[in-house]
Amino acid sequence: MKRLSLAAGPADEGERIDRFIAARGGISRGAARRAIERGGVFLEGRRCKVAGRLLRAGQSVVVNLEEGGRAAALPAALDRARLLFADAHLVAVDKPAGVPSQPTLTSDRGHIAELAGALVGFRVTLVHRLDRETSGVTVLARGAVAARALADDFREGRPEKTYLALCARAPSPPEGRVDAPLGKDERHGGRRAVRGDGLAAATRYRTLATGPAGTALVEARPETGRTHQIRVHLAHLGAPLLGDARYGGPRMVGEVAVPRVMLHARRLEIRHPATGAALLLEAPEPEDFRRVREALVGPA
Repeated sequence: MKRLSLAAGPADEGERIDRFIAARGGISRGAARRAIERGGVFLEGRRCKVAGRLLRAGQSVVVNLEEGGRAAALPAALDRARLLFADAHLVAVDKPAGVPSQPTLTSDRGHIAELAGALVGFRVTLVHRLDRETSGVTVLARGAVAARALADDFREGRPEKTYLALCARAPSPPEGRVDAPLGKDERHGGRRAVRGDGLAAATRYRTLATGPAGTALVEARPETGRTHQIRVHLAHLGAPLLGDARYGGPRMVGEVAVPRVMLHARRLEIRHPATGAALLLEAPEPEDFRRVREALVGPA
């Protein structure tokens, strides 16, 4: 996959995006339009499928161009055991690590809504998201009414979320509540950082167990839903997640290899969008997480 990263300048103000891509990217206008039609163009980080969209100076455009050769493998279909709940209004699945929650810059296939829809046999809509490397409970809606109700609840922070995290060290103090606003890390693209002018963010946490090397199993209960919140808050407390190189977490501890960011969405309590009744959803500890925990912290 070849990628073009372009920036609209003052002279591009009001230009159609297909013409802009062709001129600035050095490709034919037909190739530019094909990239737009198949969902390979992102304007300011959001997918753009309108060839006539007019640009503003300063906007960023990312174009993914198809190349010959073997395409990247799509995630495998979900096993039936990963279905946690399904009715006429919502579906809950245990998302495997490595599966994106939504279409990415390089593919609009293999995300969790597509895989969950294939599992249950009807279309579902994502109402909240987990990072690609995070496993665990994911809720999807069936129908617009349920989607609005669930999305509103997540936006207002009503669901009770519980995560398990394997950390390089126990947080200090070992139990408490971190209330630290989060915003973009200006020094490192794609990262978040604790900053005074950021968005309010709070996470309750407690250390469940520690291992001989100082590694720790930590329960985290976010009160807000900011990007990378648990990862940044625990790193802020001196306890970066194992496998999370972006925030200082090691990928090797002694002879133990850490295959991914060690974060699992263990439990989620929501209101049913139709009945309002409390619904508790739980996803078992995944095999890769269990292996690292047993090697570095000990048995449950």
